[in-house]
Order: sequence, then structure tokens, then C-alpha cells
Amino acid sequence: MIPVCTPDEMAAVDAAATEPLDALIGRAGAAVARAVLDELGGGYGRRVAVLAGKGFNGADGRVAADLLARRGVRATVVDAAAASGHLPTAGDHAVDLVVDAAYGTGLGRPFDAPTVVAPVLAVDLPSGLDGLTGEARGRPLSARRTVTFAALKPGLLFGDGPALAGRVEVVDLGLDVSGATSYLLTDGDIAGLVPPRPADAHKWQRACWVIAGSSGMEGAAGLAATAALRAGAGYVRLSVPGDGGPGIPDEPGVPAEVVRMPVTVDLELDGPEGSDRDRFASMVVGPGLGTAPEMADAVRRLVASSGPPLVVDGDGLTALTMLAGGSVATVGRPLILTPHDGEFTRLAGGPPGLDRMAAARALAADTGAVVLLKGPTTVVAAPDGRVRLAAAGDARLATAGSGDVLAGIIGAFLARGAAPLEAAAAAAHVHGRLVTAPGIDGLPTVGSSTGVVAGDLAARLVSVLTDLSVDAIDAVEASGGAG
Repeated sequence: MIPVCTPDEMAAVDAAATEPLDALIGRAGAAVARAVLDELGGGYGRRVAVLAGKGFNGADGRVAADLLARRGVRATVVDAAAASGHLPTAGDHAVDLVVDAAYGTGLGRPFDAPTVVAPVLAVDLPSGLDGLTGEARGRPLSARRTVTFAALKPGLLFGDGPALAGRVEVVDLGLDVSGATSYLLTDGDIAGLVPPRPADAHKWQRACWVIAGSSGMEGAAGLAATAALRAGAGYVRLSVPGDGGPGIPDEPGVPAEVVRMPVTVDLELDGPEGSDRDRFASMVVGPGLGTAPEMADAVRRLVASSGPPLVVDGDGLTALTMLAGGSVATVGRPLILTPHDGEFTRLAGGPPGLDRMAAARALAADTGAVVLLKGPTTVVAAPDGRVRLAAAGDARLATAGSGDVLAGIIGAFLARGAAPLEAAAAAAHVHGRLVTAPGIDGLPTVGSSTGVVAGDLAARLVSVLTDLSVDAIDAVEASGGAG
């Protein structure tokens, strides 16, 4: 996982540094110089303009310019405060690359960068980009690559940040960021977050109960149940409130192994021989459930009852907000809420705003639940303030039913034994990889932003999990065999 620190947190890290400032600036400047040479494919005879301010970013840029000059680069330092509207100015030679070292996270005003026609490499973050929210303030330059130090800044992951920052490289300067509470997940983290299947496992050890669907919305229930089964739940039961007939398991693409059991509209979860809910390791409620008033009370009773960890998604979230006052007090069981912005607004009483990490943290603290706030960068916050971020997907996930698949994956990871924060975060990353994982068959529209349907995502789950080394042979053998 890659640490993520807010500007205030980074200021505290810098203040606690035990090495001289000159040494840190020297390392930063050297990292920038290496990145410039990499972008240029060499140094001798190349021309680089370094747009440098008066602060630490400018100092990093000036060190980089000196180092580049030693490699034969014709590096010109331009004072950011006095720069004209164009870089280079009229009559100057064209440059091969511009280094944006004008301003860092401490900039408190908009910045209108000069117009450039060359590629840009940004130092720490593009000047004028809010390091906390990713809001573009003024007219920042759009970078091909950003070299940032010690930890990612939230602004590189949210708002305008991803488009302005380009490819982001985190450079270790020797600063201590071990106190970070926020991390961005990478592919290499997933196998360690999702427990492997033990050799002596049986289906009930990883059982997931999906309560979802309503008349006309059976597909949402089927997608969630299918995703749970393919993500590793040993047994999946699907219950559609008020629907006693078979149907969903027979729908195309839904495995016959999904077990159908009727449930009443008031979610009395008693089977033919009495309640067996205690046999389940996780539950999912909400996809396509409908918004009938009586459902709100039923969902609230389910949330408040004892039982295994519960994922509340879609109409389940709407049901919670239909209650008097919109209260979402959580008692009785571990809970994961999975709102998009509209659902978050109804749950929290206001929109998440620009600081999405703070918003998710606040709702998690208020409810006692793990909150998964969906977005291009998904925020997963625990009540104790820990945050995990997932940025593996792209716009193809913005399709009907995609969230149902995510809910099913979370349910499966909970059933496999992952803790709520880890289950939700790993599921969000896997969900993104369903459209971006390279070299995996099963999604004919890779490279296009259109044509993806949620059924494509569920169909890819096994391939993606294999690609991420979930249930890899060595991990299974380490737990005792191939159960």
C-alpha cells in the first residue's frame, strides 16, 4: 500500500525530519533530474525550462537544473513570480520539456501558469492544484508526469488531480511516514487482504446470504449473488423479499449453485426448519430491493439485529434514510455502507464536498460503520479514522448493476474472513480491475468507454482474482492444502 498524507500531515512529517533540509532538497532535486532524463531519453543537447518559485518546490527545481546541466542539458531557470504569459518567451529557443517547480501544497491562491507547448513534469504536484481536494485553482499546467515525495497527496487522486498530474511517481526521501492512516491499494496488496481458502474448508465456513431484488429488479439480485459466488463465497443463498418462486437461478449467466430461499417482505429470515442465519459468515442487503415504506423498517431491524457482518447497498441505503430523522445508528453487527454521492447526501444530511476523505471519515465515525464512498477514487473509511483508497477502475464502471457486483464481492470477502475495512477496500480495488486488468480475456470492450454491462464484470471475476494471486497455489499450500 502507498501512504497518502494530507498537506498538514506532510508538514508535520517535514517538521519531524531528523536530517538537514539541504540533504532532503538534494535528494528531491536528484529524483526530479532522473525523471527528466528518463522523459527525454537522454541529456546532452536537450533544452529544459524549470519554472521555479521561492519555496521548497522551487529549491527542488533549481537543484535539478544544476544536476541536469552536468549531464549536458541546457537548463534554464525561470522565476515563477516573474514569468510571462508564455514559456519560453518570444525569441527563446524551444524547449523539450518544462519542469513545473513553481508552487507546492502551501499555495493559498490561484495560480495562472504560463502557456507552454512542451511536455510538463511537475514537482510534488502541479502548481495551482489543491493538495487536499484536487481542485484546480487558477490555470495549472497539465503534466505528463508528477514526481511527488514520501507519500501521495490526496489532491493527486481526487477532482482535477488525476487529469493534471499524469503518471505519478512517489520518491522516498527518507522521511518517516509510518504514522500515515490513509493508504492507496495496489495490485500487490490484494492477496494479503483476502484470506485464502484453508485445506479443510467447507461451504458453510464461507457462506454469504444475499437479500435483494424486487419485482422488475431481479437482475440486481442475480448480479450480487453471482459476484459473491465467483469471488469465493463457499455457499450463496439468494432471497428476494415476497417472491416465493424459482426464477433468478435460471436466468442466463447466474450459476445454478446460487441457492434460492424465499423471504417475507418484513425480512423474517426463518427457514423451513427455523432460522439458520448464524451459519452465515456475511450478509448483503439492498441491491434492487425497492423503496416500499415497509422495507425501511425491515432493513433497520436487520441492521440492528445481531448477526454476521452486513453489507448495505443500493435500496438498502435508501431504506435507512427513509426513517424519521434519517438516523443511521448501528448496533448489533459489523456494518459496511456503500453509498454513491446521492446516497451519501441522504445519509449524512449533506453532500461529501471536495474533501471526500474527511466526509467518509465523518460518516464512518457517526454511524460506527465502514463507509465505502464510491467515485473515480473510492474512499473506504473505518470508524477509527483509517482510510483505504482504490483507484484501479475507470469510467466503464459507471454502468447499471456495477454497484451490485461490488456489493457481492464485498460479501464474499467478508465470508472468507476479511475484516470489514480490508474486505471493502480489497473489493473496491478488484472491482476496478474488472475493467482495467491487462491481458485478461472476457471483456471485449477493453479500450472503449462504452458497451460494458455489469454481467461482463461478474464474468471476469475469476480471471482477475487469479491475476491478483488471490488463492494462488503457494498461498493455499501455506494454509494446508488446496481445499
